[in-house]
Amino acid sequence: MAELTIESLRLRFGGLVVLDGISLAIEAGELLALIGPNGAGKTSVLNCISGIYRGEGAIRFRGQGIGGRPPHDIAQLGIARTFQHGELFPQMTVLENLLIGRHSHIRTNPLSEMLFLPTVRREELRQREAAEKIIDFVELERYRHTRVGGLPFGTQKLVGFARALALEPALLLLDEPSAGLNRDEREDLARFILRIKHQLGIAMIWIEHDMQMVADLADRICVLDYGRILAEGHPADVLKHPEVIRAYLGSANENDDREVKP
Repeated sequence: MAELTIESLRLRFGGLVVLDGISLAIEAGELLALIGPNGAGKTSVLNCISGIYRGEGAIRFRGQGIGGRPPHDIAQLGIARTFQHGELFPQMTVLENLLIGRHSHIRTNPLSEMLFLPTVRREELRQREAAEKIIDFVELERYRHTRVGGLPFGTQKLVGFARALALEPALLLLDEPSAGLNRDEREDLARFILRIKHQLGIAMIWIEHDMQMVADLADRICVLDYGRILAEGHPADVLKHPEVIRAYLGSANENDDREVKP
């Protein structure tokens, strides 16, 4: 059974059709790259999966329908996501932001927290240890007690990435995590994505505009254009597809041997 399946997903805002019959599936441990021109509907797909938008059609996670459920319920099921602009708490430290990502794992109640019972102290220690493991995983050790608002943009993006991991998800939704990163930061991100895939076995849907990263890392590519799936398959095949070239470059024909490149 696929980790996530989407069947005939449609999304409209008034008379504007944003998604028009999207169907796809992702297997456990698979890295699926979702690419396409700006405005193709990529982020809208993630927003429907994570409960921010409510579209028409079926979305199932491990066989369970999640369409129309609120974001906090979907997160508790094991679906985490990053955002294009981080969406962090700037006055909090890196460690505190990651602890927020642990909220669905906390096993205390308001009364025990008010009395600060031994069970609360043990639970707090357990959650801090889990957050520290994620900090080590993404190599943010020197920033653990730094306020996020004072960090460089690239580091903030990495903190958002780490916070999503802190949920211990079964499915990770990555919305342009490399946007705004320099070359070294992109190389680090690529390394972390591969570690997530091979060491943690987490399925990922990854929106990305860096075609070299996509070609190097993705197991499969799904190309969107004007809210529809234009092509889907192995990166080497999809990036040579005439319709994909047309969508990115503006013109192509069946004899065109150009490829989509960064």
